[in-house]
Amino acid sequence: MSAEQQHRDGQAADPGPRSLAQALRERDDASLGALLRSRPDLLHPVPTDVTQLATRAGTRASVLRALEHLDRFALQAAEALAVAPDPASYQELLDLLAGDDGDEEVAGALPATVALLRERALVWGGEDRLRLVRTARELLAPSASHSSPTGLGPSVAEATSGMSPGRIQAILTAAGLPHTHDTVSAVAALSGLFADRERVAELLEGAPEASREVLTRLVWGPPYGQVTAEPAAHLRWLLDRGLLLPTTPGTVVLPREAALSLRGGRAHRVPEPTRPRVAVAAERKPQVVDAAAGGQALAALDTVEELLRSWDEGGPAVLRAGGLSIRDLKRTATVLEVPEPVAAFWVELAYAAGLIASDGGYVEEHHERHDRPDADAEGYEDEETRDARTRRRSGEAEHYAPTPEYDAWRDLPPAERWAWLLEAWLPGTRAPGLIGGRDGRDRTLSALGPGLDRSPAPEVRRRVLELMAGLEPGQAPDPATLLERLRWERPLRSAGPRREQPEPPRTGVRPAYGGGVAANDPEALRTKLTEWALLEAEMLGVTGRGALATHGRALLGAEGRSEGAGAGTAAAGSARAAVVAALLAPLLPEPLDHVLLQADLTAVAPGPLVRPLAEALGVLADVESKGGATVYRFTPGSVRRALDAGRSATELHAFLDRHSRTPVPQPLTYLIDDVARRHGLLRVGAASSYVRCDDESVLDEILADRRATALRLRRLAPTVVAAQADPRTLIEGLRAMGFAPAAESAEGDVMIARPHAHRTPPRTPPAPVPDGPPAPDATLLTAAVRAVRAGDRAATAPRKETPQAPGGLPRTSPADTLATVQAAAMTGDSVWIGHVNAEGAASQRLLAPLRVEGGYVTGYDHTADEVRTYALHRITGVAELADEPDGAEPAR
Repeated sequence: MSAEQQHRDGQAADPGPRSLAQALRERDDASLGALLRSRPDLLHPVPTDVTQLATRAGTRASVLRALEHLDRFALQAAEALAVAPDPASYQELLDLLAGDDGDEEVAGALPATVALLRERALVWGGEDRLRLVRTARELLAPSASHSSPTGLGPSVAEATSGMSPGRIQAILTAAGLPHTHDTVSAVAALSGLFADRERVAELLEGAPEASREVLTRLVWGPPYGQVTAEPAAHLRWLLDRGLLLPTTPGTVVLPREAALSLRGGRAHRVPEPTRPRVAVAAERKPQVVDAAAGGQALAALDTVEELLRSWDEGGPAVLRAGGLSIRDLKRTATVLEVPEPVAAFWVELAYAAGLIASDGGYVEEHHERHDRPDADAEGYEDEETRDARTRRRSGEAEHYAPTPEYDAWRDLPPAERWAWLLEAWLPGTRAPGLIGGRDGRDRTLSALGPGLDRSPAPEVRRRVLELMAGLEPGQAPDPATLLERLRWERPLRSAGPRREQPEPPRTGVRPAYGGGVAANDPEALRTKLTEWALLEAEMLGVTGRGALATHGRALLGAEGRSEGAGAGTAAAGSARAAVVAALLAPLLPEPLDHVLLQADLTAVAPGPLVRPLAEALGVLADVESKGGATVYRFTPGSVRRALDAGRSATELHAFLDRHSRTPVPQPLTYLIDDVARRHGLLRVGAASSYVRCDDESVLDEILADRRATALRLRRLAPTVVAAQADPRTLIEGLRAMGFAPAAESAEGDVMIARPHAHRTPPRTPPAPVPDGPPAPDATLLTAAVRAVRAGDRAATAPRKETPQAPGGLPRTSPADTLATVQAAAMTGDSVWIGHVNAEGAASQRLLAPLRVEGGYVTGYDHTADEVRTYALHRITGVAELADEPDGAEPAR
């Protein structure tokens, strides 16, 4: 027995419910919960009863969201119902999707698709009376100005609604149909002609070839065309027989019935009942994939650490509109040795992880003010807020800098640091690939600036990883088929007909990161988000050589992101982060505590270094090259930097002896001793500035040097020279001349120039912008279903009409109200009350009184499904129930 026959046999013969509300009322709690789970926007706020739930499910915004979350075949079924008769039978829907020749795949997939549309309250009605929700029909059905997404136009009846009776009769005559006595029968006869495949074929046998070519161009849509006041003969032939009907002056349309006959009964050119398969582009050993991903993860950590180190003493300034300037982004890209779009990705990732932020923090302090338990609701202002206000008034520039969370992150093991970054990347809605593009107002989108949030980003990112996880370990997906699968799962609707045949996928071209996308092109955005997700996963080490790594699969299999994850230890401590870190840790090399010193004044770090060694070596030497092994170069400037930081020559020699696996080369020893011998020989202080030196010959050499002319030096004493430049400029000038001056304080002591880190106040990382309401959990669903059921029982309970206000709020005297509720409390009956709250809002409640005392009545409110207390003076009146509501729970 075929699937569609089983579907028909399993349906009752009755016409089914008369409204969507009745259809929802007949569902069980599990089915009602499934609806609320698939359409969470219906839960905010929780509907008071089933009627309100049905009304909300039919609103335009909710229906649009529900349609956007259908797969392509479910959307095709909804589009077919929109052009089918209302109501339509299951067989009519099947015929529209499968065509005259039938389609086994369509027939096999349609029962589950109809059940899905029913579950999401987009379709209701019996087997022979399927109805699409009215709002969905309005969105998907063709009109006089635009066609359906199927490419079909209006029906004959709709297209001829404004046509004169004489013109309709003339069309009947030209089409070979008998004359009728009224317009309704004439339209029905013409519709019947066009719906008959054989008769349409006979009619077109005598058509000119040019007329048939016009129909071929219009049949799959769009069905509209332009004609002049004096149309050509082949167009006149179609107009005379009603195969083209006028809609507006100069515009004609191919009627829906005729188009379906020419299409062979299909509503769509290519029905797509089965999801596309993700092809395998390459297959590698899982061990190779994991090793490559581990190397990428280590490189990602190094890049983020290099970024944060470069901003450690204060990063670039914040633009007035927010974000980084193009110049600062270029500088950051130079430091990281990556292209600018890739540098923007790392900056955004550190921002999302809560590791960098603005040191002004005007918005963040505003939120912290209200989160503080000891905050005064009106007058509280903490120290950080006052500091930010002072910065604004003084005109001091805002800068980006690492947050205190950076110090906590830096102390974690490498695998946990990587998991922290992933906990921020996976659910993040900011799309760094948009940086450099233009927004809807034609403004450039900048890194860390506004306008980068795209709510579909986390869904696309997660779905890409899920599809990759569906392949065998070591298999890399073909990006083109992966993108086609995502398009099938979330086809994007547009104002016009959708192309039934997508463009051929690009092959052999690796997409580049960044580049932006048009602000009003959602299809291009989803394509770019998919490409960016693949590239970002590779850069982060979630994938290796195009295939999902073992620790990447754990991102999808463990517990979801904990509340507040992405900042603080909550991210590193979440269940998912712990699992991912445990799987990644064996793939990362252990940090080394030694380097290899070479005679050419370089040091080679054969792997990642422990943090204290890396920080000390970063001060003593300059990084010359990065990669699997990092090469450091010792120069006079780098050694002087270490001496400026307070290290002595003896300490530097001991440091190198302790951490070198090779003997310290003699040239490096000489370099340190030579720079240390000259370091501090000259002293620079503030006069405007001055230079003092115990060796008069050194000052003679400086004064004789032409390069000192710009410093405007003047000798005050044999060992003191004054300058017209500030101390910093004087020190830089002397260093350019080959000297190694040291700054001194007003007391004459040498000033140690240790670099000090700059941190922002505590910051909260940016919250993702959700794509609609969050998915409800089981507890909320159970409570919501109970509330809807209780409200529905209360709303549908029959009651005796009061003569004072039939059908409205009950109106009784205070004495009658008191006597009725007291009697109900004694007998355990339920009553219908009218209530006006303190804000003046009136409502009707089904109440089972439990006790009446002190001017209040307490009872079980079936409308709210809980025990409540109401003031008697706010009860407008009481009405007794005609009968107890079926299935009503006893008073509690």
